Amino acid sequence: MITITKLNGKTFQLNALLIEKIESFPDTTITLTNGRKYVIAESEERLKELILIFYQSINLLGRKEWEGVDNE
Repeated sequence: MITITKLNGKTFQLNALLIEKIESFPDTTITLTNGRKYVIAESEERLKELILIFYQSINLLGRKEWEGVDNE
């Protein structure tokens, strides 16, 4: 889950695995796989960072601290 902020300043948790599309026009809009949309205060770049951190925390993309370590 990632914590993001609605335009009214309220924060909420979102399952990043359900994100289908991220757009900026000019506000950042998230479209989920079920078609639901959220307009958020975070920039598109910040949202990408949060998603990457979440994916790494659940070992979906590999752990960052393991980068460059050869398999034995």
